[in-house]
Amino acid sequence: MTWDWNAVGDFMPYFRQGLLVTVQVLALGSLLSFTLGLVWTLLMRVPSRWVRWPVGVVTEFVRNTPLLVQLFFLFYVLPEWGLTFSALATGVFAIGLHYSTYTMQVYRAGIEAVPVGQWEAATALNLPRRRTWTAVILPQAIRRVVPALGNYVISMLKDTPLLMVITVLEMLGRARLFSQQHFQFTEPLTVIGVAFVLISYLASLLLRALERRLVR
Repeated sequence: MTWDWNAVGDFMPYFRQGLLVTVQVLALGSLLSFTLGLVWTLLMRVPSRWVRWPVGVVTEFVRNTPLLVQLFFLFYVLPEWGLTFSALATGVFAIGLHYSTYTMQVYRAGIEAVPVGQWEAATALNLPRRRTWTAVILPQAIRRVVPALGNYVISMLKDTPLLMVITVLEMLGRARLFSQQHFQFTEPLTVIGVAFVLISYLASLLLRALERRLVR
């Protein structure tokens, strides 16, 4: 078996298309998971059990079912109920929803790590509850959980190939398509493997830089 550089060159247009889709899914999925995770966390702190109980049931169900099953359900079952979305939108929503149930736990830990004195100080200053959360509690909590959130970004990246099952051709999907059309597997799969390593490494560097900046 020999390495064919011509095959690598032929694969590059496929790779660029797949990379664009992968980056879109990762960026939008991360944004959705971080936002939803914070929403779930705040809702679980509402005094009313009529709010906490449904949120707890939904998040436990999502967290304890495979992402692959959720992708199939959202893409193939919801249309039977009249809810139809594009494959890309479905993939972003599925990944964002799935990982929001994990980031929810990260936020919870960060909030609980804020010293009790901070709450007491906000109460002593007679700060409104919303102001207490936005100016005192959440800035400190989020600063503490950036490394853990970063780990989930990398996990989301590694789960993007699952979107092939709902026809989203991200990097691995494009490599598979190229291999089927040209009967060459080594070069495209090697390029994809290296790309995943590089993207994960760059993401980790960016997250470390962000962490250092927030710690100042």
